[in-house]
Amino acid sequence: MRSIGGIFGESPFKPLYEHAKKACETAYALEDVVKAYCDKDTSGLSNLSDRIASLEHAADKIKQDVRRRLPYSVLLPVKRSDILEFLKPQDSISDSAEDLAKLMTLTDPYDLPVDIKEGLMEIMAKTTQILDAYMRLVKKLSELSRTAFRRKGVKEALDLVSPVEELEHQIDVISIGLSRKVFKLEDKLGALGVYHLSRIVELLSNISDYAARAADRLRTMLFR
Repeated sequence: MRSIGGIFGESPFKPLYEHAKKACETAYALEDVVKAYCDKDTSGLSNLSDRIASLEHAADKIKQDVRRRLPYSVLLPVKRSDILEFLKPQDSISDSAEDLAKLMTLTDPYDLPVDIKEGLMEIMAKTTQILDAYMRLVKKLSELSRTAFRRKGVKEALDLVSPVEELEHQIDVISIGLSRKVFKLEDKLGALGVYHLSRIVELLSNISDYAARAADRLRTMLFR
């Protein structure tokens, strides 16, 4: 059993969990952004983009706190490098959310066909589900850090990885189908419009990719 009783200094696991909550809060806020984009609500988009930028900045500050708690003088129950490799894709969740919100404000929203709007909202709904699943996983990690990484708790955490990966696969399938529809709109949107909209689909689906990567990193961390 790996014990955390010998840690000198502040544990990084609490701020790691707080960072996950803030990163996911940033991504959750995209639901309103996507809706405003589909509704062609330009002023709403601008305000929501500013809010997401503020949330992402808050996540960055917590990330620095996590790193501050990882000096080599601190003894940890897991490898320091594994924590940093886990933190990186988790941080990319909020980064991608901010990038997407900014991208949506670069041009006036297009007059999109109903099926494209439905596709964007479907990906967003699935993204909310994967964020929920991911938060359950990171909460379990936080609990493990308080119980000396007992074997039963580790198994429970590992069982929470698969739902994240399954949802990421579902989002990939939806986004590929939606991208195909977007590329058929060149006559209506022009080449630049198609590129812009396809980037929106890509960045939105990237959030689930980063959640799945972080979950995989967590699995590696627990297996060592």
